[in-house]
Amino acid sequence: MTNQAERSAIRIAAENPNHHLWNNHGTWFLHYTVHPTQFTKERIRRSMGTKDLELARSRRDAYFAHIAGKNVAGGHAA
Repeated sequence: MTNQAERSAIRIAAENPNHHLWNNHGTWFLHYTVHPTQFTKERIRRSMGTKDLELARSRRDAYFAHIAGKNVAGGHAA
């Protein structure tokens, strides 16, 4: 089995500032898809722990910045 480098390709469209966010009974969640191998994908969902949309956007952006930073620090493309 080969060990593939994980790369992030995070897109947040300017015309949709809530991209990757959804409101589940008042609480905002982050959702995105990762491709651990060329042939598989996994949907990730995480609670943003807030009912406030602005705070959820901020937490989403911080989470994705953290993920991108881990890829860069590990020598992988971001």
